[in-house]
Amino acid sequence: MTFAPTPIPSRTQYVLEAIKHAILTAQLRPGQALVETELAAQFGVSKTPVREALKTLAGTGLVVMSQYKGATVRLVDATMAREVYDVRLLLEPEALRRSITRKASLDAAQEALERSDSAIDKADRSLANRDFHRALYLPCGNPLLSRMLDEIRDQAALVSTVAWSTIPSWEREAAEHREILRLALADDAAAAAGALHDHIASFVRRAFPDDEDGGDAA
Repeated sequence: MTFAPTPIPSRTQYVLEAIKHAILTAQLRPGQALVETELAAQFGVSKTPVREALKTLAGTGLVVMSQYKGATVRLVDATMAREVYDVRLLLEPEALRRSITRKASLDAAQEALERSDSAIDKADRSLANRDFHRALYLPCGNPLLSRMLDEIRDQAALVSTVAWSTIPSWEREAAEHREILRLALADDAAAAAGALHDHIASFVRRAFPDDEDGGDAA
């Protein structure tokens, strides 16, 4: 027997999306405490939907729950960023290669790219960029691979938002996205996967340079 996932109540979903947007626009900054009573008063709800929203956000990696400190926005440092992007480097290019060889539709990637170009703030741009990458790997034909990448989507969005606050490089990344999509639509799986690998690697090197190698960026 299989069971359908329990839907998130509407109030919890509303609070969850509001907190996520605040995190991804740096209204709630990394390390900032998330006090249930304050958030409940801000959103006009009881503490229950706030508590459930924070638990869900902890599961996606945007929030950290501590027995002593309570809930806080996750800190982003070089170690965290490299761990997230290392997983992406290992999995995303291969997933894209498989999507292309399967002749999967990439219309959703084109739509996400257009949304990113017209985004009004960093959160919308970050979420559109996240959707662009998901549209490349989702049709890879391996649901487990897609789910593994889905699990780090919010963390990758947080990394990009924090990085953009000091290095606003989204125009460069948008150009790289367009080139990746061009190669993918041309059915050049190897070149598209290579371009995606370089895109992910160069971003984390620019945003979080390794002092040991002199901080070289792509």
